[in-house]
Amino acid sequence: MDTQAGSVDEENGRQLGEVELQCGICTKWFTADTFGIDTSSCLPFMTNYSFHCNVCHHSGNTYFLRKQANLKEMCLSALANLTWQSRTQDEHPKTMFSKDKDIIPFIDKYWECMTTRQRPGKMTWPNNIVKTMSKERDVFLVKEHPDPGSKDPEEDYPKFGLLDQDLSNIGPAYDNQKQSSTVSTSGNLNGGIAAGSSGKGRGAKRKQQDGGTTGTTKKARPQLKISDDRLTVIGEKGYSMVRASHGVRKGAWYFEITVDEMPPDTAARLGWSQPLGNLQAPLGYDKFSYSWRSKKGTKFHQSIGKHYSSGYGQGDVLGFYINLPEDTETAKSLPDTYKDKALIKFKSYLYFEEKDFVDKAEKSLKQTPHSEVSINFGPCFKYPPKDLTYHPMSDMGWGAVVEHTLADVLYHVETEVDGRRSPPWEP
Repeated sequence: MDTQAGSVDEENGRQLGEVELQCGICTKWFTADTFGIDTSSCLPFMTNYSFHCNVCHHSGNTYFLRKQANLKEMCLSALANLTWQSRTQDEHPKTMFSKDKDIIPFIDKYWECMTTRQRPGKMTWPNNIVKTMSKERDVFLVKEHPDPGSKDPEEDYPKFGLLDQDLSNIGPAYDNQKQSSTVSTSGNLNGGIAAGSSGKGRGAKRKQQDGGTTGTTKKARPQLKISDDRLTVIGEKGYSMVRASHGVRKGAWYFEITVDEMPPDTAARLGWSQPLGNLQAPLGYDKFSYSWRSKKGTKFHQSIGKHYSSGYGQGDVLGFYINLPEDTETAKSLPDTYKDKALIKFKSYLYFEEKDFVDKAEKSLKQTPHSEVSINFGPCFKYPPKDLTYHPMSDMGWGAVVEHTLADVLYHVETEVDGRRSPPWEP
């Protein structure tokens, strides 16, 4: 979308009872259907998401990501929906709801809409609901038994309700999300960022916390904070680098980087890196990476700096173009398959052993404390090359799926399995 739609309600920005989304940047509220977002797996009053409207997001597109909700968030959403339904449907609206007759059936019915977490195999979560809502007294009201003389049956209790009955106050806790953001990207021929901090001493870099990183931290370091949409990186503590998720071996490719924030005492290095580029060093430190520095426009390769152009700073939009030959062995080959690698189970996830390669170019970035850059992989660019033929880096997402699928198919065709070998394959 190219234009921003108006807020849902001009007076308070809310349309209760509908699936609404609050932009994490401008904090305006929108109905999900304003932007054509699929709401089949969403509920009104949900809080476990991240959303940026098309005006605020640097790519010019809307961004929406559902997140895993904890029991507190699920209970809050359930009670808000039950409260709203009672207000609009019952002659005498209720504010307190039975755990067994109302809350548990609601959560059980809409589990997939309330969280991305897999439904537990054992029915232990209903017991945890009571513990959660009884502990969070700043959010929930608890009533253990009926009032003396009340006609309510004892089996309807305990009952729970919302302490704050103003449902328009329910929304995502963006401030908390920003404080707890962690690294979670990986990389091949895409962007990377490295950051430097004011920590001193030989062990300063190693003293940084490992943090709650996700499974793709192999291509990013814990000194970096990466946004939920994986397109913005903030450098904070210690020199380090991050690369994006897919690499290219041939052809012409282009992407853009916007310098969102760069105070006078900070700097960034942007460019390309092969997978063996050192993530704990500046971009351009070794023979596997090439960078363009913001200060004085110096280019670096193998730690040797040479004048390249004028520098760049906050507000600048930089274009990066690469043209790789298509007649090399690397260009003609498919990526390695992992079907023959050992399968490792760790913390409920399955991993294949992986080797490092030296045959891919990867766009990477390196930056110093509190500088912030955003990457636009395309297909829409602010300043697309006019006289060059190129592919936007966004095309490599689907291209990687095709390449790895072909590699896996060929492995099964040409590899002996359980004593049986397929006939020779001929093009």
